[in-house]
Amino acid sequence: MEGLPLESLNSVGNCPTLVCTPILGTTVAQMLIQMRRANEIGADMVEIRLDYLRTFNPTPHLQTLISQSPLPTIVTYRPTWEGGKYEGDETKRQDVLRLAMELGADYIDVELQVADDFNRSICEKKPHNFKVIVSSHNFHNTPSAEAIGNLVARIQATGCDIAKIVTTASDITDCAHIFQIMIPTIGIVMGERGLISRLLSPKFGGYLTYGALEEDAISAPGQITVKNMLELYNFRLIKADTKVYGIIGKPVGHSKSPLLFNAAFKSVGLNSVYMHFLVDDVEKFFNTYSSPDFASGCSCTIPHKEVALKCMDEVDPIAKKIGAINNIVRRPDGKLIAFNTDYIGAITAIEDGLRGLDGAVPVVGSPLSGKMFVVLGAGGAGKSLAYGAAQKGARVVVANRTFERAKELAEKVGGKAMTLSEVESFHPEEGMVLANTTSVGMKPNIDQTPIPKHALVHYCLVFDAIYTPKDTKLLRDAKETGAAIVYGTEMLIRQGFEQYKNFTALPAPEDLFRQLMEKHA
Repeated sequence: MEGLPLESLNSVGNCPTLVCTPILGTTVAQMLIQMRRANEIGADMVEIRLDYLRTFNPTPHLQTLISQSPLPTIVTYRPTWEGGKYEGDETKRQDVLRLAMELGADYIDVELQVADDFNRSICEKKPHNFKVIVSSHNFHNTPSAEAIGNLVARIQATGCDIAKIVTTASDITDCAHIFQIMIPTIGIVMGERGLISRLLSPKFGGYLTYGALEEDAISAPGQITVKNMLELYNFRLIKADTKVYGIIGKPVGHSKSPLLFNAAFKSVGLNSVYMHFLVDDVEKFFNTYSSPDFASGCSCTIPHKEVALKCMDEVDPIAKKIGAINNIVRRPDGKLIAFNTDYIGAITAIEDGLRGLDGAVPVVGSPLSGKMFVVLGAGGAGKSLAYGAAQKGARVVVANRTFERAKELAEKVGGKAMTLSEVESFHPEEGMVLANTTSVGMKPNIDQTPIPKHALVHYCLVFDAIYTPKDTKLLRDAKETGAAIVYGTEMLIRQGFEQYKNFTALPAPEDLFRQLMEKHA
């Protein structure tokens, strides 16, 4: 697939994309409370999902819901055959939608399967400011761009005011098919891989997008809360010319990088947004999103730090030597340049931790010089730590589940290799440094640790690259044995400083990064 030609897609100029909150109460009273809450958190409109009501008396209930809503209303009465909850008579269902129109609803959402008949039935009674949304839902996949274009044409032929197409993402590049459909359209790709379709609606001229009232009030897979849309991703600031940055990974939803970078962009008025990219195929991702203002810069995390190297036009010499990258910048000419900032963030944090040890004697140069430095894991982060420690004069030991990978990395840095199971009994000396770069202990498996507590007594400092949770079991155990600890958040913050500089050519707002990490630890 050719790269996404973003420059030609948005023809609506500064027309804002509306934020709609689905109202999923099971009683009218609950719905009224939810409507007021939606208004308070900044939604532009509400979608009244009548099919969620356990008891429904059309005329009085619609009168109450529509007249008392503090926001414009979309009335939806979704049948089971289109993913909703209504199982009753189809004629009665459409009668309710027509009644909602007559009682003052601003929009009705009706399914493509019945839209022709429905639109014909209201053509002579349709109020001037009333709009019909004709929707099509695909819960299996995302069709080709051509097929979606044909679907839009079918929807528009029904006489609708707004076309709504909802598909399901099997890959993040499926969103590109939705970004290219004509407007005004509501285009959404469901699932975590489709998150960017919801957030980037303003960039591509989408009519509206949906945001949930609360985390437990999600009406479709991949939907996020209005609060996160507005506060985490700065949704109201996204425009047609906004530069898009993000973090590539799998999994990736746990990353706090959007929190840091979006706050930093906003603090200096940069027209940029940073989001989560759940990517399965890195090469396909960059080939699909090839415009200079899309994927303008990317952070790169597990498991793509090594494979992404193959997609780069240029690689910083240090990153090339490490064999792993975590920072990608797209130049104005479209070329991708890669860096490794992990080793800078982690090694400087460990050095400062060693300097802070009680009774430590100040040394000239790095306090890592001459230290036995044990790295758990031989992936991208492990390579960064091993290389960085070796550069500082440490004696490096690499332990990995697969011995051959440990041996390969150890040879590159002039160190020793072993399996993870051998680390428990490895203690040739006291005062060693341990650096965990495996995922053992990461949320949700927070009670796991890569090394038993009793083995930690031989280490003077323990570092864990995991930062969700901040206090891993490994670090809790290390504290109890008397070792100094360095949190993964320190690596995240410090490598983030370097990435921000590479993205923007501006100094990083270090105090802001630290405040945010402390607040959201």
